[in-house]
Parts: sequence; C-alpha cells; structure tokens
Amino acid sequence: MSLSTTSGFRLLPGRLSPDQQKALLDEVLAKAQEAPFVHQVTPGGKPMSVAMTSFGPLGWTTDAKGYRYEPSHPTTGRFWPAIPTILTDLWTELADPHVPPDACLINFYNADARMGLHQDKDEADFRFPVLSVSLGDTAVFRLGGARRNDPTASMKLASGDVCLLAGASRLFHHGVDRILPGSSRLIPGGGRINLTLRRAAPSS
Repeated sequence: MSLSTTSGFRLLPGRLSPDQQKALLDEVLAKAQEAPFVHQVTPGGKPMSVAMTSFGPLGWTTDAKGYRYEPSHPTTGRFWPAIPTILTDLWTELADPHVPPDACLINFYNADARMGLHQDKDEADFRFPVLSVSLGDTAVFRLGGARRNDPTASMKLASGDVCLLAGASRLFHHGVDRILPGSSRLIPGGGRINLTLRRAAPSS
C-alpha cells in the first residue's frame, strides 16, 4: 500500500521534543487524577483492552447504549478536564486554524493491549481531521483504506510522533497491532499513551 500524501495522511516523526513529551505526560497524569482511566465496555459487552479517559467539552464513551460522545466521565459523572494547550496549539497549526477541537480521547496501552481496525465515525462532520499524538512505548500502527478489506500498511509510532488523518484518509481504517515494551522510558512502569484530538459536535 502506498501512503501517498494525496490521501491526506501525514506522519510527523519526533514532532514533540523530549521536554514537550515530559511536560505533556505530567499534565495528562495530573488530569487523570480528576478523570481516571477506565476500561470501557463495547455495546456487545466486551471490555476494551485499552484504558480510556478524555479531555475537553466532550469525551468518547462506549457501553450497552452504543458509541457516542458525552460531556462527563462515565464513572465519576464529572465534566472532563480541559484539553492541554500544547495539543490545542498543534491542532491550530496542523488541523484547523479556525475551529477548535472539542474532544481529546486518551488511550493507555499496556504491553498486551491492542486496537482492532476501525474507522472514527462517531463525529458529526468528517471534514475535520483526527490528530494523534504518541507518548511512551512504540506502537505498531496499521493503516488501511476506506473499505475494511482494502490493503493495509504498518508503521511504527514512537514517543513524540504526531500523525494526521485528514482528507480521504479521515475515514481510513486503522488500528494498533501491538506495543513494543521497553522502547521508551517516558512513562513510569512502561506503556503507551495515545491522544487523539477531534471535532465531535457540529461546528457553528
């Protein structure tokens, strides 16, 4: 599979410096005290292998009622913490300079966690991209096409890497095949944190 830039997919290796990665991690862990990571359950009743939380006005939620965005944490009932400025600045620079993100989904992967091929389709307007930031251990990321049976390509996403699903690639299937334990020392105890910025609600 050729990852032509005409698809709208962009990979920016090492976009965040080590100092920026550490500052962002510290902010994520602090905010996670207010909005803890939880293993949410799919509509089919299967617990997800990744632990999740969110920042921003809206957070992604899954349960027996389906996939959707909600303004509050599923277990605490509290509003989500604000999106860190370093992430909103990245969005303004790389995604959309006029309309801000209103959701930041945060996934924590331990050594055994995976994410199957899926499309991000719970947002109101697919014109807005999905911006992804990696922290911690390297992930083997798989990117396909708009159809589930399209050819796929795999690549490694290391700590500090940023990627953008925009244009045609906005609806490409993608997932995480595995985590490479010990590939980073950023997160105490290991693991990977992936932060994805989205525009979930309609823009005015």
